[in-house]
Amino acid sequence: MSEDSRYFFSFSFFKVDPKWRWMADLAKEESAKEVENVLSNSSVKVRTYSTLGLRDDADMLFWFASESLDAIQDIVSKIYLTVFGKYIAPSRVYLSNTRPSIYAKSNIIPSFVAGEPPKKYVIVYPFIKTREWYLLPVEQRKAMMDVHIAVGKKYPQVTLNTSYSFGIHDQDFMLAFETDELDAFQDLIMDLRGTKVSAYVKVDTPMIVCVKKDIIPLIASLG
Repeated sequence: MSEDSRYFFSFSFFKVDPKWRWMADLAKEESAKEVENVLSNSSVKVRTYSTLGLRDDADMLFWFASESLDAIQDIVSKIYLTVFGKYIAPSRVYLSNTRPSIYAKSNIIPSFVAGEPPKKYVIVYPFIKTREWYLLPVEQRKAMMDVHIAVGKKYPQVTLNTSYSFGIHDQDFMLAFETDELDAFQDLIMDLRGTKVSAYVKVDTPMIVCVKKDIIPLIASLG
C-alpha cells in the first residue's frame, strides 16, 4: 500500500443461528471449506475473528479491507450464498476508510493493509469526539494529541489501526487495536483516560474484543 492509497474497512459482526449446531458434522466441514474458498479467491483482504462467549450480540468478526466498496459487497454476497451463509445474520457493521492523520508527524499505514501479520487479539470500537473538539484551534488540538500519542508509544506491544467514518457511517472514527497482550491494552486505555483529549470523547463503545481464528477452525468452534 502506498501512502496515497485509501482503503475501505468493513467491520462485519455476525450472529449464528442455533439451528446450525444441528447440522451433520460432515456438512458443516464442507460448508466451512466453501466459505474458505470464497475468502481465498477474492481480491478483498479479510481477517476472521471469534467473539464466541465474549459478547451476547456477536459470534464472529469478518474484517474486510479493499480499495473498492463494490468488492466488499461482492464478497459478503458470496458468503451469504454458501450453506453457512444461510445460518448467519449481521449484528453490527461499521464502515470506515483510511486516510493520513492531521496529528501524526508521519503517515502511519494501518498494519492490516501494510501486510503485517495479525496479532492474537483485535479490539474494535467506534469513536466519536464532541463538536467542541472540532471548534478548538488546530494547534491546540495537535498539542493535546501529541500527549495522547506519547502515551500510546509507552505500549509498543499494542498496534493501532485508525480509520475514518466521517460522512459514510455513524461515528467519526473506527479504532482497531491489535495486541498479543490484552492486559497491556487495558493498561493503555486506563492511561489514556488521564489525558486532556479524554474530556472531548463523546462515544467509545461498544469495545469488542475479538480473538484471531482462521475461518475453518472458527466455523468448527461454533458447534
